[in-house]
Amino acid sequence: MSIGVDMSTVNQVDADALADARRAEWDRLGELSRSRLDGDGVDELIVRYRAASADLAELKTSVGDSPQGAYVSSVLSKARLRLTGASDSILTQIARFFADQLPAALYRLRWTTLVIALVFIAITAGVGAWIASDPALVATLGPADFLQQYADESFTEYYTENPAAVFAGMVWTNNAWIAAQCVLFGVTGIWPVYVIVQNAFGLGVSAAVMAAHDRLDVMVLYILPHGMLELTSIFVAAAAGLHLFWAWVAPGHRIRGAALAQEGRALATVAIGLVFALFLSGLVEGFVTGWSLPWPVKIGIGGAALAVFLVYMLLVGGRAYRRGERGDLLEYEAGTPQLTAG
Repeated sequence: MSIGVDMSTVNQVDADALADARRAEWDRLGELSRSRLDGDGVDELIVRYRAASADLAELKTSVGDSPQGAYVSSVLSKARLRLTGASDSILTQIARFFADQLPAALYRLRWTTLVIALVFIAITAGVGAWIASDPALVATLGPADFLQQYADESFTEYYTENPAAVFAGMVWTNNAWIAAQCVLFGVTGIWPVYVIVQNAFGLGVSAAVMAAHDRLDVMVLYILPHGMLELTSIFVAAAAGLHLFWAWVAPGHRIRGAALAQEGRALATVAIGLVFALFLSGLVEGFVTGWSLPWPVKIGIGGAALAVFLVYMLLVGGRAYRRGERGDLLEYEAGTPQLTAG
């Protein structure tokens, strides 16, 4: 006969016992963090800081998140500020952002991004095939001469009608704004879905027109060089927005406001990072897609740009994630955590 034991209760008892034994030490650390210190006081602060850090590690190992751990974390945060006096330099913060915070935040979105990409492709292919299969549906898109001109001239001229630098800047700012909207308005749960469906439907309609005039291969060649990275960036932005929405819907053990704040800080890094990814795709679109290079070279350049992004997202991000990075600010940058009962 087996006897069931609720380990969460056992762990909580351990946390309560540790808190009873060490509460005076933690309170003393908090008092030192607020006091004027001489040499002996600084030494004591350092010793008690190390001891409290060990206590926090023990609590997280045995219990995970807990009110006791949150209290020790808040005390340590104040003590750390007293010891350091200031946050890291801007160069250190920038290096940490690109080496840890941004790739870890991107890595967290990998599976959602893949699902969104598959849905986008399915909608685009479905809409394109549905309209192209029926000449009557194609005719509803506009006059025959207009559609013929679009397929023969307008689609490709879009990429060369402006100077390369101007065009690259135009598409960069437009796409960066779309990505930022997906993240910032993601909490609604509607906006990222709307952006993905709208763009997939529009691309499907364009594909139908090109297919109806036997120019689908031209469309694919013009879309691929820049579109691989550009669309991936939009998929990532939509994934970030939906993760933010889910943090509001299902905050877990966190209060809803704390969950939104934590995810908002972490995923805002994605919006910033995608500005650089979309800048790269804008350069490809402005200086590669519409210009006279062999198509294998154009597609190779676009593929290389996407490969750089995916290596950064999956390999660099995976290493940062396994080190415990989630994309959020450091604890003393984010502020003292709010304690909750339970």
